[in-house]
Amino acid sequence: MTYQEEIRTRRPTRKRTSPFRWTFADGSSPITPHVVSMTWRNGLFVNWPVDPDALRPHVPDELTLETRDGEAWVSVLPFVLTNAGIRGTPPALRTAVAELNVRTYVRYRGDPALFFFSIDVGTPLVAGVVGRTTRLPVFHAHMRVGATEESVAFSSVRSQLAAGARPQFERTTAARFSASYRPEGDVFEPKPGSLAHWLVERRRFYAPEAGGVLAGEIAHDPWPLQPAHVTIEENTMLEANGLPEPTGEPVAYYCEELPMTGSIPRRLRDR
Repeated sequence: MTYQEEIRTRRPTRKRTSPFRWTFADGSSPITPHVVSMTWRNGLFVNWPVDPDALRPHVPDELTLETRDGEAWVSVLPFVLTNAGIRGTPPALRTAVAELNVRTYVRYRGDPALFFFSIDVGTPLVAGVVGRTTRLPVFHAHMRVGATEESVAFSSVRSQLAAGARPQFERTTAARFSASYRPEGDVFEPKPGSLAHWLVERRRFYAPEAGGVLAGEIAHDPWPLQPAHVTIEENTMLEANGLPEPTGEPVAYYCEELPMTGSIPRRLRDR
């Protein structure tokens, strides 16, 4: 059974009881139309502290690297997107795809956001479309996802650079990730000011492009997190992106399911 078939047979565990909150933590509103919708499932946040001085050269000069208590953080996120497609289109025109992100935390003009070092996608066609429309460093990878009621097994091996990704992201180290993970503990919404909130509640990303800055957004309810037990069999994602080694142990969270919408990135105007 493929992960698309397996995900479709599983019953949702969480229902949305209110509309998406169309404001961000700083009280601002979305700046771009949200043209796509999808549902995040079986997702994991694995977050490592890193030396900010070692990470700073890997973040574009236009962006400010954000730290917490003197530490920068790098996150690896394996997950599956289901029911993904243009908003309002029928199920027959939607798809399911596995994804693996490597990211850090930045600010631009004072606004908190994400910066993606790489985005690996499990379907070549989707990888190409996402790379061209977002101009982010998107790669195609061979992925396998197996989800049961107890745990998730996720593996990814990068195969090639997708259209739209920047060539400087090609590395000699093979980009591989393999882990099994499961939730442990009750569902909680991260409280403002907590480390969990700082790590996950980011609704924008920035990407320098041709002398300017692109901005994209997602919108969704607060993340329904659970503490996660993770066994990582292989992880070269930091090394493959040329990133420094972590300075401490990872902090991990699990999210079973969350509907969301997203925008196509647009260039920000100079103030």
